Amino acid sequence: MSMLCDALALSTRTPIIPPSPDDLELVSLFDQPQSGRKTRPTSVTGIFQHTRLTTPSAFTALADSTLVRAQLLTERILRARQSRSELFKVVKNLDRLSDLLCGVIDLAELLRNAHPDSQWVQSANDSYEKLCEYMNVLNTNVGLYDVLDVVLHDLEVVNSLSSEAYQTALIFWRDFEKSAIRLPPASREKFVSLSSEILSLGHEFVNQASAPRPAALIDASELEGLKDDGMGARLQRQASSTQKSLLVYPGSHQAYMIMRSAPMESPRKKLYVAAHSSTSRQIACLERLLRARAELARLVGWDSYAGMTLHDKMAKTPENVNHFLDTFLDRTAVHAREALYALRLRKQAHLKASLLPVIQAWDRSYYCPPEPPEPPIPLPPLSLGHVFMGMSRLFKHLYGVWLRPSEILAGEVWHPDVRKVEVVDEEHGVIGWIYADLFARSGKACGAAHYTVRCSRRTDDDDEAGDLKVSGVEEGLLEASQCFERAKRHKLRGVQGEYQLPLVVLLCEFSRPSVLSGPTILEWHEVQTLFHEMGHAIHSMIGRTEYHNVSGTRCATDFVELPSILMEHFLSSPTVLSLFDTGSFSTDSQTGNNHQDPCHFIDMHSSVLLSVLDQLYHSPLALHSGFDSTAVLVRLSNTRGLIPHTPGTSFQTQFGHLFGYGAMYYSYLFDRTIASYVWRHMFLSSPVERELGERYKREILRHGGGKNPWFMLSALLKMPALEGGDAAAMEAVGQWGIDDSSISSRH
Repeated sequence: MSMLCDALALSTRTPIIPPSPDDLELVSLFDQPQSGRKTRPTSVTGIFQHTRLTTPSAFTALADSTLVRAQLLTERILRARQSRSELFKVVKNLDRLSDLLCGVIDLAELLRNAHPDSQWVQSANDSYEKLCEYMNVLNTNVGLYDVLDVVLHDLEVVNSLSSEAYQTALIFWRDFEKSAIRLPPASREKFVSLSSEILSLGHEFVNQASAPRPAALIDASELEGLKDDGMGARLQRQASSTQKSLLVYPGSHQAYMIMRSAPMESPRKKLYVAAHSSTSRQIACLERLLRARAELARLVGWDSYAGMTLHDKMAKTPENVNHFLDTFLDRTAVHAREALYALRLRKQAHLKASLLPVIQAWDRSYYCPPEPPEPPIPLPPLSLGHVFMGMSRLFKHLYGVWLRPSEILAGEVWHPDVRKVEVVDEEHGVIGWIYADLFARSGKACGAAHYTVRCSRRTDDDDEAGDLKVSGVEEGLLEASQCFERAKRHKLRGVQGEYQLPLVVLLCEFSRPSVLSGPTILEWHEVQTLFHEMGHAIHSMIGRTEYHNVSGTRCATDFVELPSILMEHFLSSPTVLSLFDTGSFSTDSQTGNNHQDPCHFIDMHSSVLLSVLDQLYHSPLALHSGFDSTAVLVRLSNTRGLIPHTPGTSFQTQFGHLFGYGAMYYSYLFDRTIASYVWRHMFLSSPVERELGERYKREILRHGGGKNPWFMLSALLKMPALEGGDAAAMEAVGQWGIDDSSISSRH
């Protein structure tokens, strides 16, 4: 029976569980600024209830203490070959070492982006740099690599490892291999030098990618007929009264309005060219970054940076990525050309031309103005509290898990805006915590983000008694770290052992509720954002593993977005949307908005081309003496694109993801494809069916990164052919295509 038949066989009339008292409390928690926040001011603690973390200096002391303990644990691992029993503990101790450092590094990353106090931020920055520097030293520690090599070649030790433990060992092994660990000293020095250069060039490239572009000079005559009665009319009056050309900056509200509303091509072309211009320095920075990456890959034995990056991902090789992208391009090209033909007809009618004109890059927004996303059915205004309630009710239907408001002690959080919920499992009780810092404020990091401050792992088998000891004054240095670690350990109902439970933080920039204006009302794109980030959070909660390095979202880069993108698909279901309501209204008779951007397929085609460009830039081409990044872009646009390249432009210097997602830009598109298929063939007809939710939880969420993602996907979809994860599997995924016009692209 096909997956679709499996889904249809389940009842589409799953009884809806009414809101619980916990659900109704969520509404109050997020919608009532004065009475909603649950606090216990008489009890005082530190950040995340770590009693000592009450001041910036205490955080610095924690980092210093952690560094001493990490050094002692490192020395224990290095001595493991002196005792056979210690060899059996190497993988566990490497994972402990990673968790010890990451527990403070990840907390520092949050605090330096969210804490309003500059002294806390400075302490977090200093601690982050100090511990990351030590972690980088560990990644090139030949002694640690040699010990792990002994472990992985000892059949008795390997056979004693669980599948999770073995996967963890392989992750450490690959990280060592990527760090030039086997090279002679001179080559390792070259590796360190190239790595530093890549980091420096990358930061410069990202800064330049977002740097302002030069203004375009727009004549008053070019603004005639603007289809905008507000800003457009004001611009026309300004140009008319001054009798001077206007300087319009790319990215400004004026530029956005002109691109959508100017009937004449010339101002739109000027702005497009200005927006996509580059200096010779910007191009040189990118090309040096690409060359340095290629040199580093060659140094460690790969023919390209893409080959080095992909070998431990789902894709495995650049060739497999290209199989996926080529198949996907072929599938979307038909629809994209149909949309392009529609635009050509619009342009022909506008110009009153006898022949079909060519659509240029500056025509897209005028003939097909981007529109904000809309819900699939008409909805009343959605408050933040009601959306949280809806997410909690969805989790309860699918996974037997829900969100419950939790008290905040004085000193536990970094700002009064922060709300805390505990994640409750019907069998095991509290399985983790989510802190929600959702309102915009000055000094806070921009955008939406999910911070995994604490990963899951089992702790009762840590064997701390075997750690090396210090004496005298230094013994006191260990206390801060030991106290920090003890506070993270918990017992789960019905689960053997003791666990470190996950703790995540969600950061967003929503408007703040107030007594005068009422609760925060979310735009639809903000609801999508919240569902996306909560998809990551629930992955962290359910992906409770025994090893830190494979828990929750610590999985392959081209797999990690699947749960978050799938969460967005649930917003296309009227049944799920009914969970936002505390009453009993039915959405069965609601008709959809049928909103779809007619240029959806053109944009998707362009996104695939960017993924192809990313692969080309990280191929052996980057080492060619005459490598020209603009020429590569021009050739790709004019041979495989829908819209011709505009001479004089060089968009690649604004493609900021080339640094953070180098050779990996395809991964978001890849996960969108998988999420779309899972939604259509599993949840579309039964979006709140517990049996399906349990299957998805069992096969995907609970493993984190502790299992081969192809095995997980194969088991979920009952497709054994996917297990190989080879070119055929990548091509098969490409053939699935995407049906998610309602899902926003976050890249």
